[in-house]
Amino acid sequence: MTKNIVILISGGGSNMAAIVNEANSGRWAERFGARVAAVISNKEEAEGLAFARERGIATEVVKHRDFASREAFDAALSEVIDRHQPALVVLAGFMRILTAGFVAHYAGRLINIHPSLLPAFPGLDTHQRAIDAGCKVAGATVHQVTADLDLGPILAQAAVPVMPGDTPQSLAARVLTQEHVLYPRAVEAFLATSVTA
Repeated sequence: MTKNIVILISGGGSNMAAIVNEANSGRWAERFGARVAAVISNKEEAEGLAFARERGIATEVVKHRDFASREAFDAALSEVIDRHQPALVVLAGFMRILTAGFVAHYAGRLINIHPSLLPAFPGLDTHQRAIDAGCKVAGATVHQVTADLDLGPILAQAAVPVMPGDTPQSLAARVLTQEHVLYPRAVEAFLATSVTA
């Protein structure tokens, strides 16, 4: 049976694109029986949807603004995700805080990437906070998602130096370059262990 990966995005989807490209070049279909089955966004203007469509990947939009509550949105989102029978749900720049019920529904098969070396700087403004704290290194963390924001078990990390004169933008660009390497590797490692076990 094919192990379907569903990726959630809100914008450009550069991490999603890195995962899709690695799935193809790394022959995940042959090696793990895995494929990126769908890309779902909460914004119909998300640029990453075009990338997915061009590669024949199913795309769907569930607009959070169409729902009166976070719970109602998450319920509708779950319904759309579950149509693709996911073995793994990957958050790739999906800018919504998910409810405990949603997280519980995908327990053990929901992962995220965060632009800091967790447990340092969970939440937003990570790069500014790292600079303000005088950190010599920053980075990114792939982790399992739990009900506690950015505090799930760590799967992989990559560190980058904080340079003198760094701005949040320059540091973010350096971290993002590493995210594009780290996230596909972490997904591949997850497939090699959890999904095929």
